[in-house]
Amino acid sequence: MRLFDLEKQFAFYEAYHSNPVNFLIHMVFVGPIFFTALILFYFTPPLLNSTPIKLYEDSCFLGLNLGFLFTLIYALFYVCLDKKTGSLAAFLCLLYWISSSFVAHYLGFSLAWKVVLVAQLFCWTGLVIGHGVFEALRTFTGYEPYPGFHAKVKATIDAEIKQWQEKKHKKMS
Repeated sequence: MRLFDLEKQFAFYEAYHSNPVNFLIHMVFVGPIFFTALILFYFTPPLLNSTPIKLYEDSCFLGLNLGFLFTLIYALFYVCLDKKTGSLAAFLCLLYWISSSFVAHYLGFSLAWKVVLVAQLFCWTGLVIGHGVFEALRTFTGYEPYPGFHAKVKATIDAEIKQWQEKKHKKMS
C-alpha cells in the first residue's frame, strides 16, 4: 500500500522539503500545530461512553476522546511506516497527547481555545510563508536545492500521472 511505503513517503517529503530553511520551518512549526490541536481535542466528549482516567486527585483527565483517537491514528501510521523510528514517533505522539491534556486541563476551555487559535494562526502562517518563499525562489530565480532537482521531481510527478492514467484506463476497459 502506497500510504505505508516508507520510501515513497521519504521521497515525497524530500522532494518538497530538501531546502534547509524549509526543513527548519517544519521542525519549528509542525510540532506546535499537532500539540495545540490536541489541546482543543481534549475538550471533545469521550468516545464510546468511556470513563476518563484520573491520574491523581484534582489531576487532569486522560479521556478517550478525539485527541486520543487523533494521537492513535498518527502513532499507528508511523509504526506501520517503520517499526523502529515509528515507535519513537508514536511515543512522542503519546507524550504530546498527555502533555496537551495537562495544559488543556490547566488552562480550561475559555483560555485554551484562544491560545490554540493564536498558536495555530502563527504556525500555519509560518508554514505558508516558508513554502511561499521557497516557491518564489524557485519560480523567479530558478533556485534548486541541488542540480537536477526540478527535473527529478517532474519525472516522478509524470510517472505518477502516467501510472494513475493507466489504472483509470484499465478500470474503464
